[in-house]
Amino acid sequence: MKALALFSGGLDSLLAIKLIQETGVDVEAVHFLLPFLDEEAEQKVRAKLTDLAGQLNVPVHFVRLGEDYLRMLEKPKYGYGKGMNPCLDCHIFFLNKAKELLATLGASFLVTGEVVGQRPKSQHAGAFPKIDEDTGLAGWIVRPLSAGLLPKTIPEEKGWISLDHCPTIQGRQRHVQMELAHRYGLHFQPPAGGCQLTNKEFGRKVADLLQNEGKLQTAPMTLLSIGRHFRLPGGLKLVVGRDAKENWKLTRYFLRHRKDQNLLLIKVGRIPGPVALGLGASDDNDAILAARITARYCDLSSGAKVSARVLSSAECDLTPPILVDKHSGFEQSYRVG
Repeated sequence: MKALALFSGGLDSLLAIKLIQETGVDVEAVHFLLPFLDEEAEQKVRAKLTDLAGQLNVPVHFVRLGEDYLRMLEKPKYGYGKGMNPCLDCHIFFLNKAKELLATLGASFLVTGEVVGQRPKSQHAGAFPKIDEDTGLAGWIVRPLSAGLLPKTIPEEKGWISLDHCPTIQGRQRHVQMELAHRYGLHFQPPAGGCQLTNKEFGRKVADLLQNEGKLQTAPMTLLSIGRHFRLPGGLKLVVGRDAKENWKLTRYFLRHRKDQNLLLIKVGRIPGPVALGLGASDDNDAILAARITARYCDLSSGAKVSARVLSSAECDLTPPILVDKHSGFEQSYRVG
């Protein structure tokens, strides 16, 4: 008998796997990689989760989400939380994806680390029936951390597993989980703020893309975690690097997409300062404003004049230098995040 566990890397999902292993069932895990992770972030996630699951000898299957996830994010059935976080829709989406893997992996049911009342949007008593209805998985999702508060599942009724040894956790308390982790000798990652979509600044960037572009696309979404973001009057999206690492990421994005239309790469003079990436159609006014905003973050005294070079994509056209001066504060009216 085998089960497939949704694995976030958090303590709850680790404990859920361990509790099901104690029933004698083999467990494999699946983690869904969100489409706005860049390559470096994805590699870190893969390494971290592989290490965490390794202490339970559980293989992790990584599934990178794509355009279908973004379509859900654009118009979630159950709406957003305080940010651009469609928590209930997102969880339903993950479960539907996991359901597709059951036959492929030879698994009989799903396991999650959900706790009744832990999350206001997706983990409360009223949410679970919605999840069951929308996924068609009623009775096939085992939630061992709150087993005593929930109806018996089909695997229990069939005698495949017994959850008598499982805790009955409710709410946002963590002491029971901590005690279990200590008993099992598990190392785990402490909570770190949750999904990026719950972050208000990140959410503003997502909302700005959706409002101005009409739809979300994977490539621009990978830029949302880096740089300072601006939306200029003509519609140009400007991302200004904050350090050398981000400058390289923006330059690499431009080089990889240089055959696309409507990309700009901006560098101010031969002085320390950022690289900026412009996305979308632009006019001369936007190009000048983009150069001024880039100059704002250069190592210059206020009011100093400097030349900026703008490289356009497609034909990789280097425009004549634009003479700009450094002034502080004006750029905030265009700031997205």
